[in-house]
Amino acid sequence: MPLRSLVVSVILAFTAGLVVASFAGFREFLPGLLQGALVTIQITVGGSVLAVIAAFIAAIGKMYGPWPVRWLAVGYIEVFRGTSALVQLFWLFFVLPHFGILLEPLTVAILALGLNVGAYGAEVVRGAIQSVAKGQWEAATALNMGRLTALRRIIIPQAFVRMIPPWGNLFIELLKATALVSLITISDLAFKAQQINQTTFRTVEIFTIVLVFYLAIASLITVAMRALEERAAAGISRGRS
Repeated sequence: MPLRSLVVSVILAFTAGLVVASFAGFREFLPGLLQGALVTIQITVGGSVLAVIAAFIAAIGKMYGPWPVRWLAVGYIEVFRGTSALVQLFWLFFVLPHFGILLEPLTVAILALGLNVGAYGAEVVRGAIQSVAKGQWEAATALNMGRLTALRRIIIPQAFVRMIPPWGNLFIELLKATALVSLITISDLAFKAQQINQTTFRTVEIFTIVLVFYLAIASLITVAMRALEERAAAGISRGRS
């Protein structure tokens, strides 16, 4: 889908949500839903940043680190991929205080979702790096580059373009997973919707609006990742010319 069409779809999605809310008589509840949407966006952005950092560290540690680092990276990836995101969320929120570590609910949400998605992202990073032609490594060796220098200047810039589409999917999965954070007392979009629904019993209207809000935020992520992909691909093309 062209970038312009994606932008139009985002605008239409937000407009549709506001129109539905207006006709359904929920104009007075919009501030609460928008406040919840803001919390959802904060968790999505914070978790996404953490996920990218954790994924790169885990992937490079697993591929090129000494054996203790490799085992730590493998352990992190397998634990967070092999267990439920909900259980991870509960573990950080309810179990850590037994060890004297008390975190704010928002911090727990960002940590749990970011580390969970980062474990999947580590495999995306690893696969993208391994997909770069071996000749690129040979060229770096011929230029007397060390491994880290070659990764930073040659390998990762080429692999980065291939990572962007799957990372877009992971960010959207992280967005959808934010609905779990209402279970640890965070007033996100899903939590606000539940509160309003319990007061008004207008289930169809409320959750239709929320559905449109999630769709709009996901469309924003798609637009941003598509623009980043086009810019990164253009940068690689300029570098080769």
